[in-house]
Amino acid sequence: MNGTQLREFRKQLLTWFREFQRPLPWRKSRDPYRIWISEIMLQQTRVAAAIPYYERFLERFPDVQALAEAPQEEVLRMWSGLGYYSRARNLQKAAQQMVALHKGEFPHTWEAASSLPGIGDYTAAAILSIAFGEKDAVLDGNVARVLARLEAVRGDLRETKRWRELQKTAEKVLDPTAPGDWNQAMMELGAMVCTPRSPQCLLCPVSRFCKARKLGLVERIPEKRAKRTAVEVTLVAAIFMNARGETLLLPPPSMARKRDADDVPSLVSRMWHFPTLSAAKDPLIALRELIRIFKIAGKAPMHALCKVRHTVTYRKVSIFPFRILVRKLPGVQGSQTIPLHAISSCPVSNLTRKIAQAALE
Repeated sequence: MNGTQLREFRKQLLTWFREFQRPLPWRKSRDPYRIWISEIMLQQTRVAAAIPYYERFLERFPDVQALAEAPQEEVLRMWSGLGYYSRARNLQKAAQQMVALHKGEFPHTWEAASSLPGIGDYTAAAILSIAFGEKDAVLDGNVARVLARLEAVRGDLRETKRWRELQKTAEKVLDPTAPGDWNQAMMELGAMVCTPRSPQCLLCPVSRFCKARKLGLVERIPEKRAKRTAVEVTLVAAIFMNARGETLLLPPPSMARKRDADDVPSLVSRMWHFPTLSAAKDPLIALRELIRIFKIAGKAPMHALCKVRHTVTYRKVSIFPFRILVRKLPGVQGSQTIPLHAISSCPVSNLTRKIAQAALE
């Protein structure tokens, strides 16, 4: 695009965004704390799913100080259900770093912002541009797709050299007079109009600038990436229950150095969980091993529950849960006893939540 075309492109996109943008709760404020929380939540999470978590999270942790000082278990509990729990752990680490080094405020410079745990180039650019008006261009999957179609860029967009070129293009088209609105407009265009499949070109405010549309390549850009082969994982979970309907939860496990596909600590997201073992060969063998480990009497009534399915990145997990009725729950150091129906009061992963639901049903 020449200078005149670029000015018209910017004008049309910003006009569209200011008229048709979604009324999302984080757009009501320029508070960098709120923008930061939203950006982290929106990583790997759909907007509709993130909104209720965002509102509850801010109600419980209204500022950096509150987040920094909260018990980690409480932070994880408020995050429970969103998945990718390293995001929540990094949020709190970053909040503690802000309190220690930046007087409890989100830093204004790229160097300081990008040094915080969990904040990469995209997140730093988004927060600094929206909150402080810094002229930093964002590049995420949505923006990359828009730019690739505008310039008819072929090939794997995530290839290092190609991604760098897209970043340069993002910086070139950035509107320096409204960088925050501009970055949001580009993301909104990719999320709502220039979608991966069946893009709505007739509704696009800048379609006349799109080279892919002129060449008939819209559906072929970006090119599909080769997916990692799925790995099947089988687990067995024991729901020990006493006569009062209470069950045993084990404390968050430490991460093993070797992270195999069936690594239980990673699958339960280092959170409270039922006694669980990998069952590479036979679920009944793993069940007997759990009974041996927890020293359960051989005649304890057992009930096989409905198989639970769960997906974690490239892993397709099948869990065989067994409800085991005991007079007294096993004594395990660091464990806790909790009514099965109240399990959501603890920070548990979606996998553990699904197992509990199978037991309740």
